[in-house]
Amino acid sequence: MSQSMQVNRADFDRLMVPNYAPVDMIPVRGDGSRLWDQQGRDYIDLAGGIAVNALGHAHPQVVEALTEQAQKLWHVSNIMTNEPALRLASKLVAATFADKVLFVNSGAEANEAAFKLARRWAHDQVGPDKHEIIACSNSFHGRTLFTVSVGGQPKYSQGFGPAITGISHVPYNDIAALEAQISARTCAVVVEPVQGEGGVIPASAEYLKAVRALCDKHDALLIFDEVQSGMGRTGKLYAYMHSGVAPDILTSAKGIGGGFPIAAMLTTGRVAPALSVGSHGSTYGGNPLGCAVAERVLDIINTPQVLDGVGERQAQLTAGLRQLADELGVFSDIRGQGLLIGAVLAERWRGQAGQVMKLAQEEGLLVLQAGADVVRLAPSLIIPEADIREGLGRLRSALLRLVG
Repeated sequence: MSQSMQVNRADFDRLMVPNYAPVDMIPVRGDGSRLWDQQGRDYIDLAGGIAVNALGHAHPQVVEALTEQAQKLWHVSNIMTNEPALRLASKLVAATFADKVLFVNSGAEANEAAFKLARRWAHDQVGPDKHEIIACSNSFHGRTLFTVSVGGQPKYSQGFGPAITGISHVPYNDIAALEAQISARTCAVVVEPVQGEGGVIPASAEYLKAVRALCDKHDALLIFDEVQSGMGRTGKLYAYMHSGVAPDILTSAKGIGGGFPIAAMLTTGRVAPALSVGSHGSTYGGNPLGCAVAERVLDIINTPQVLDGVGERQAQLTAGLRQLADELGVFSDIRGQGLLIGAVLAERWRGQAGQVMKLAQEEGLLVLQAGADVVRLAPSLIIPEADIREGLGRLRSALLRLVG
């Protein structure tokens, strides 16, 4: 197709594998927290590409980093290394618990690497029997066969043949359930500090501390999946920093590239050697273009101005949502952390989060859902207050149509 060829939504159904069902509008341009479609209509973006566009659309400094690197070096393969990858790794290590970094391209790849690392580490330390992974019910860790098996939502793994074995699930935020399940055979426990797809539910600090203690007791690794909660989304660079509980492995994607596909697995010097030369790899992982973009995104986000601003925007947004809840009775709870917010639909409107998304889009607002009962918001970390106010106004118009 040439760039001049006109395309529309019907072309998706004609050309694309039908595993997605996108909305009718096709965005063509973004600026900050706004998008414009083919007809020139504007939308306030409170979805952020599902917590990806951490600095909004076309942030000038990120565009600058991309274009500068694009004129130098795009790809060299991992037979060599490159300057942007080493600079980004150095900054991630300096800012976190980690000593070592592995770059990949997506959250699923980062989690795949984390789970493989945990099993290989336990195999080398103890033996093949120590291979079991414990995850949480309603968790989400990606769409590869391994990661859907670890994720606690069976609908994503059904029909793809036998699931990977040695994986069990316990209720989220329930330390007694984990204590009953963990054993000497456990190689890792994986937790989302904020469950995203499962309904935007934060873990308590007490729970995370207890998980850390149980992992230490049973010589199991603690993995934090921060694909959605990381890179400033909760008001800290990573959500684990709120609790003071450091994992052995952390996965980061979505916001780390500000819209460019890149992801990272972070780990300690104790664990990292298990992935020895040749044991794992990624053709595009750590490419100069992605790492240059992510380095600039990290430089912008990991500042008091941006991280403190997340809390300020959270307060404005949640106050507005609670006001709508009081006025219209549509929401029974507003929960989450930072700018990862879930508005839980009241009993009368349970199951209609998708309908709220549709009505909001018709009013010029982009929101998400986290299951059928939760409207999810994950806007730019630097969204202007004026866009929040206008977005809440457009949401009110959508909700008025819902309640009739």
